[in-house]
Formats: sequence, structure tokens, C-alpha cells
Amino acid sequence: MSSTSATVSASESTGLRRLGDPVVLTLTMGFILLFVGWSLTDAKGLASVIGDGFSWTAQYMGSFFQLLLLLTFFISLAVALSRAGAARLGGLAKPEISTFRWMSMILCTLLAGGGVFFAAGEPVYHFVVSPPVFTAEAGTAEAVAPAMAQSFMHWGFLAWAVLGSLTALVLAYAHYVQGKPLQPRTLLYPVLGERVMTGWFGGLVDALCVIAVVAGTVGPIGFLATQMSFGLHELFGIADEFSTQLTILVMLAGVYMASAVSGLHRGIQLLSRFNVILALAIAAVIFIFGPTLFLTNTYLSSMGEYLSSFFAMSTVTAETAPDWWMKWWTVFFFAWFIGYTPLMSIFVARISRGRTIRETILAVAVLAPIATSIWFTLLGGSGIYHQLAGTFDLTEALNNFSFDVATLTVAEALPGGTVMAAAILLLTTIFVATTGDSMSYAIATVGAGHDEPHYLVRAFWGGAMALMAAILLYMGAGQIGVLQQFIVLTAIPVSLIILPSLWTGPKAAYAMARAQGVTD
Repeated sequence: MSSTSATVSASESTGLRRLGDPVVLTLTMGFILLFVGWSLTDAKGLASVIGDGFSWTAQYMGSFFQLLLLLTFFISLAVALSRAGAARLGGLAKPEISTFRWMSMILCTLLAGGGVFFAAGEPVYHFVVSPPVFTAEAGTAEAVAPAMAQSFMHWGFLAWAVLGSLTALVLAYAHYVQGKPLQPRTLLYPVLGERVMTGWFGGLVDALCVIAVVAGTVGPIGFLATQMSFGLHELFGIADEFSTQLTILVMLAGVYMASAVSGLHRGIQLLSRFNVILALAIAAVIFIFGPTLFLTNTYLSSMGEYLSSFFAMSTVTAETAPDWWMKWWTVFFFAWFIGYTPLMSIFVARISRGRTIRETILAVAVLAPIATSIWFTLLGGSGIYHQLAGTFDLTEALNNFSFDVATLTVAEALPGGTVMAAAILLLTTIFVATTGDSMSYAIATVGAGHDEPHYLVRAFWGGAMALMAAILLYMGAGQIGVLQQFIVLTAIPVSLIILPSLWTGPKAAYAMARAQGVTD
């Protein structure tokens, strides 16, 4: 444990700080109250303001977001492959957490909730509506590999790398070596020094990052409730209404709050391991009893297309692609991942203590994206197979962005039918729960300023996000969509907070390497 852990009992004995930094708490809760209050009084006005901001950000900041992700990925790979990659985070001789548990936590808590939600529908969407980089005719056999490759781009190397590579190195060095707290403001410590660690500015930095994560997490929680409600109605005839969605929310919140309260070494690990085992079982059934040869060939051709068209897909702009496509796909996803980055990096730095820099970067930026691409191929590839075969036609549903319909339709066509569909709904629920518990833990860590926040604080933030989702769902799923658009706006300040890590990340890696006697 770092030197900051010695301050745990002192910081938790103070009144307001039991819930975290007053600035962070005030601004974050103020945002939640403002968003909910504005939604209740003038939903159309709020949607208009955020929609305009969303469009402006996509048009003028999209290329910056793309460049930031590209540089992060390649610089992190260079660090991992250098001799500095042999240095260990936190100065431990061996990892705190076993490899399987560690990888499970990474896979289940970073892109988990969103990745599972989009895995079945997004590849089929790109199959029926050709991405702008490719010229293959939509809906034909030639469009299969480009459709999967575009999905790999959105959920692949760039997305994972920005979430927990260079920024995690900055935080690990500052926390475990320099004794600084695991907070987003610490990302700016190498640039601004002590002035960012105290006072209102540091609190503002933390609050902006927490707000981004609240917006990014409430969305999947709310969408999960609507998806589960729709699925239960289609499979078992349960009424698809707000009362069902509320029941699902309460159960979901109970699971991830209990997991967050029990801590990293109990609930969060247990939930992540169970999720990975269930995902592996589902994947095995799909691969063995589904269109095995088609899925194998699709993965190989799609990965080849992804690698060969990597730069074309990652650098396409609104000048060469339709504005609406860039706004709702590439820029939206990249902005979402940027918004998550500081708190995800806190989580990665915390669970990776004792791991080498090389292990951490390759696990997050290479192995996890490959696992994601396999999962997308199994679900999305199966969807494309049945779309080609005429088993169903998801064109209209996907043009309306009805991904809950797409997921259930694809799931019911998989081996096992209703049983498989129910299993995938369960898997999706637990994936969102793992995102909820890790983010509740990370937000509590930010407020407390150390890596063992009080269990009541973890429960408080988990409950606050579930309550916000419930209120917005009561008004209609459209307000959850408005909140999702707001994520893109939060990426503007967060991108500036993580920008210095392009330099300070490698610097931190070499500082740890020198301290541990690892030299070039």
C-alpha cells in the first residue's frame, strides 16, 4: 500500500469528506440535479442544447479525438516494447491479483457494458449500411469483412489503449512512487506540480472526469433496463413497461452496489470471473453449434481487412464521410472512451500493481481488443450470417438504432434459441453490473483521494447513478439518449486533461525503470 494509505483513517474521520472532496461532490451532484431538473421542466430544450453541442463537437473536435487515440496507441506500444517495459508498477516483486482474475477484471470493466450491447447489432448495421471507407455493395458477401472491420475499429486497439495505457502509467508512478492520490488531477501533476493537487482547480478537474463517467455509465444502465424489459416481454410475455424497467434497475443496482461495497478482492473479482466464464461458455456454444466455418472465415478476413484498412478507418473525417455517420459512430465512440479514460486508468493502475509495464499495456491495448473482436465476430458474425440467409431482416430496426431488437433477434437465432437468448440477456446484465461496480469504486476513490474508499461511499455513488437512470427512464428512453449525446461534450475537457500523458506516460515509465535498475 502506498504512503497515502496512512491517511485513510484521518480523511474518513472528517464529516463532509466521508463522501469525498466537497468540490467534486458539489459539482457532480449539481450536474445530476441540473440534468434531471432540466429534463423534467424542459426536455425538448435540453435535448436541443445538447444536440447542438454534440454536432459542434463532432464537427470541430472529431479529428483531434482521432489523433489523440492514434498517438496514445502507438506511443504506448513503443513504451511496452522498450526496456522500460520490464519495470513493475507499484514496486512489488509479483502481482497482487492472479492473471486470470486480473484479465477478467480488465475485460469486464472497461468496454464491457457498451461492447456487449453493440456486439450483435453493430456489425449487422455496417453490413446493411456500408461504412464510408469501403465500396462493397451493402448486403452482399463482399460487405461482410468491411462490416466486421469497422466494428473492430470502434471497439479495438485505439479504444482500449486510450482507456488504460499511458494514463495508467502516469497515475501508477505518481501514486506508488511519489505518494500522490489516485485522482484525475494527478494526471496533470507532472505538468502543473503541487498547484493542481490542492484547491478548487484540482477539484474541478476531478469533477469534470467524474461527470463524464456518470454520464457514460448511467446510459448503459438505462439501456440495459430497456433491453432486458423488451427481452423479457418477447421471451416470457412479461409486460414491457416502466415498472418492469424499474424492477430490473433495482436488481441491477443491488448487484453492482454489493459488489462495489465488498471491494476489489471480493465482489468485483468474483463478478468479473463469473462473467468471463459465462461468456466463454456462450462463445463455445455459438462456435461449435453455429456456422463454424463461416465465423472462422469471417474472423480471418475481417481481421485482415481491419489491419490493412486501419489508417483509412481511423483517419476518416467529416470531409470524406457523411456528417451524420461520423457523429453517430466514430466520433461518438471515441469521445465516449476519452470521457471514461481518467477513471478507468485509476482502476487499471489499482488492479495492476506488481505487473510489468509491458504486461499491462499489452493486456489492455492488444489482448483485450483481440478478445473483443472475437466476441463481436461470434455475435455480430452470426447476425450477418442469418441476415444473408434471410432468417430475418434487421435493416429497418437498425436504421432506427433499435439495438435491443437486433440483439434479441440475433440471440434467438443462435443455437439454443430462447435459452441462448436468456443467457445473453443475463450476460449483458452482469457486464453492465461489472461496469457499475468498477465505476462506483473509481468515483469513490477519486473523492476519497486514496485506494480504499469507505464502503458507504461506493454504495452512495452506485445508488446515485441508478436513481438518475430511473428518473430519466420514467420520462422515456429518449432522455437516456440525450445523456449519451452529452458524453461527447464531456470529452472536450477530459481530452485536454489526458493530452499530456502522451509525454508524461513514457517519462513515468522510464522513471520507474531507472528506479528499479531497468535501463536501456
